[in-house]
Amino acid sequence: MTSISAIVSALKQNIARAVVGKDDVVELMLIALLCEGHVLIEDVPGVGKTTLASALARSLSCSFRRIQFTPDITPSDITGFTMPNLSGEMQYRPGAIMSQIVLADEINRTSPKTQSALLEVMEERQVTVDGVTYPLARPFMVLATQNPVDFVGTYPLPEAQMDRFFMRISIGYPSVADEMEILERYCGETSPMQTVGVICSSEDVLAMQQEVKTVYCAKEVRAYIAAICAATRDTAYLNLGASTRAAIALLHASQANALLCGRDYIIPEDVQHMVPSVLCHRLVLSSEARMRGYSAPQVLGELLSSVRIPVKLK
Repeated sequence: MTSISAIVSALKQNIARAVVGKDDVVELMLIALLCEGHVLIEDVPGVGKTTLASALARSLSCSFRRIQFTPDITPSDITGFTMPNLSGEMQYRPGAIMSQIVLADEINRTSPKTQSALLEVMEERQVTVDGVTYPLARPFMVLATQNPVDFVGTYPLPEAQMDRFFMRISIGYPSVADEMEILERYCGETSPMQTVGVICSSEDVLAMQQEVKTVYCAKEVRAYIAAICAATRDTAYLNLGASTRAAIALLHASQANALLCGRDYIIPEDVQHMVPSVLCHRLVLSSEARMRGYSAPQVLGELLSSVRIPVKLK
């Protein structure tokens, strides 16, 4: 198999055909893919959230389904349902989630009841309908987009749902130079998305996910990760700190980052680099923090600077 660095590099170049000037965002999304994680892409409308998710999906030889979330979407639309066939036997009709790569577009425009239908799917990679469990094909990844929660017609995702997203990323507006490049690409008859082709197969993705798990993490670095997560649970500025699931996600993200940097072991800088994307969306600010005008990244930055960095690795 082609080396993981070569595949990731090819994926970046391929996605860049449709997404201009967002290499750091693309790399974060690929790290989530390597860690079998789900990604929440949150930003204002029209900056390329759906384009980014679609470009990744088109780069992989995996089954793909897009779900446009609206207020009238029901849980059975997501998970599927059973109904009698011609012989009278109950038969399962798969829902929209039964795919390898799922784009959950504008996920916070549907009701909390429908959002909760994704909990088992995202955590267990399976759906249960009428007491029968149906596993999903691997690899499986949910790429969800959402507008900021203060926009009209949006429902905030519950904390349990947020915790199941491996990371949250934001695209942001392009620079003037990047926007000029985007306009130039859309001047022609061919859409940039049509130039995005398949780069790797399902087997390649599964092999890379296994390779990430072989990256070594020293006891001192594991203690560093645990100390960071513990600090989020012991501050007056947060009502909800990082869960154990978040700590595991931070470990895996650091492994993937180390691998992309050409190392087979984690250093503290890998952890520090991944902390904002992996932890921020899982934190709930206290009223005191909001009153002082603090944001989750600010609180997390202060906590991170207070945790001792390990210098000796074994």
